[in-house]
Amino acid sequence: MVTDETTALMADTPKHWCEKRYYSLDYYIRQTFGEKLYKLSLDGGMSCPNRDGTLGTGGCIFCSVGGSGDFAGDRNVSIKEQLASGKALVKKKYSGSSYIAYFQAYTNTYAPVSYLEHIFMEAINEPEVKVLSIATRPDCLSEETLALLERLNQIKPVWVELGLQTIHKSSADFIRRGYELDVFEKAVYDLKKRGISVIVHTILYLPNETKDMMLETISYLNELPINGIKLQLLHILRGTDLADYYEKHPFHLPDLEEYLELLGCMISHLRPDIVVHRITGDGPKSLLIAPLWTGNKRLVLNRIQKHFKDSDIWQGKEYFPPI
Repeated sequence: MVTDETTALMADTPKHWCEKRYYSLDYYIRQTFGEKLYKLSLDGGMSCPNRDGTLGTGGCIFCSVGGSGDFAGDRNVSIKEQLASGKALVKKKYSGSSYIAYFQAYTNTYAPVSYLEHIFMEAINEPEVKVLSIATRPDCLSEETLALLERLNQIKPVWVELGLQTIHKSSADFIRRGYELDVFEKAVYDLKKRGISVIVHTILYLPNETKDMMLETISYLNELPINGIKLQLLHILRGTDLADYYEKHPFHLPDLEEYLELLGCMISHLRPDIVVHRITGDGPKSLLIAPLWTGNKRLVLNRIQKHFKDSDIWQGKEYFPPI
């Protein structure tokens, strides 16, 4: 059943439901900026409190050597040089000249504000950079850092990506997330109060999480003023503590058909105005242990679109706003 509120949310952007049946990042960017933006992944040279001994030394259990920044630039060169290298790498497949500067590796607000201002301004000052995107932890947003992000957001749009993964404490403890749910909530409201877009990273099929538990995470996020979401299927990558655990204690990971069914359910229950920045995710093929079928990204994306169309799935179909 479609409520009047859901219909109203969908009315101004019908095209993306017709084509992809969810509010894709590509659609949002083209509508907002009038052109495609290519994301360039950067390494700001930071660590993480979950690695340097402040909270832990091994990082989150799924975190690879690159700190979830396996596709990021070379931290040994300047941000300007990383941007130039990134542009050169994508030149053959991207004919445009507008970019998102994405600080991806490790925790990108985990440094003195003076250093953060230097590297973020280095990115923003590039004329071809249209958006500054920053991946970080919600427990690494001091008042001084928030004030910096607010100032930067007056120059060019700032997106902050927060790695929530799950709302369930048992799962959060298993993955060694290192912060409680109220810390995440505070970060969301602190950022929104300053007019900064918030994107939330979630992981599907964490060990022992049921379909209902994953839906509870989506329902929770529907009630928060977030702008975007990344739906990431759990990947087992070589060199991670999760890979060691999986070898000793194999747990269930879905085949493609099961995953399509779950993903359709997640999208159906997702609030219609939340931009889907990622619909599945893929890890480096050289590191991927499981699920191996995710290595064929194009096939997976095509199957997702076919499943959504065949099953008449669209974002918000099962979303009912609170009364």
